[in-house]
Amino acid sequence: MKLYNYFRSSASFRVRIALELKGLPYDYVPVHLQKGEQRAPAYASRLGDALVPALQTDDGHLLAQSMAIIEYLDETHPEPPLLPGGALARAHVRALAQMVACEIHPLNNLRVLKYLKHQLKVPDAAKDDWYHHWVRQGLEAFERQLALLDRERAAAGLAPSRLCWGDAPTLADCCLVPQIFNGQRFGVDLGGLSRTMAAFEACMQLPAFQRAQPSACPDHE
Repeated sequence: MKLYNYFRSSASFRVRIALELKGLPYDYVPVHLQKGEQRAPAYASRLGDALVPALQTDDGHLLAQSMAIIEYLDETHPEPPLLPGGALARAHVRALAQMVACEIHPLNNLRVLKYLKHQLKVPDAAKDDWYHHWVRQGLEAFERQLALLDRERAAAGLAPSRLCWGDAPTLADCCLVPQIFNGQRFGVDLGGLSRTMAAFEACMQLPAFQRAQPSACPDHE
């Protein structure tokens, strides 16, 4: 397999975590977003959205969108699973993942921030306020959701979660960790998010998350 990605891309980071958790070897193909390499015809002509990540499968298919890629990996390489057993638990994990991937990340990815700065002429301070506001608001919602799920687990007689859901990494953890990395990089206030940060810190004790982090990437600057 080949993974086309950029070391700072949150979506790419999600897929790297999934690949590392499953112990799947892959060729790392850097696509530098700041330099616009994603718009080069050789790359852009192969994907409708011309974004990263993209995964070239062993049989030559090229897949787009991190969430679809991760679920593909989970279906084709089911061990260890990134979605728990039971429809209800899987729905909870997918909801947590989508709180990051669908609610937080789209408002704050690189192309949005560039548009704010270059097309709308938003000053850097206001652009940073935009980023901080939406990330903080989204993570506060994530924190509340984790607390609700912890109470639901307790009522069902399940052990407390160490990660987002239970003690094994899931799709939710694959999404949360890159978002926290980006929040830290941009100076977002992460205070008071005790449950969220505990899950993040527990994830970062695991070798797979350490191997996938931006500083471990060959294109890290």
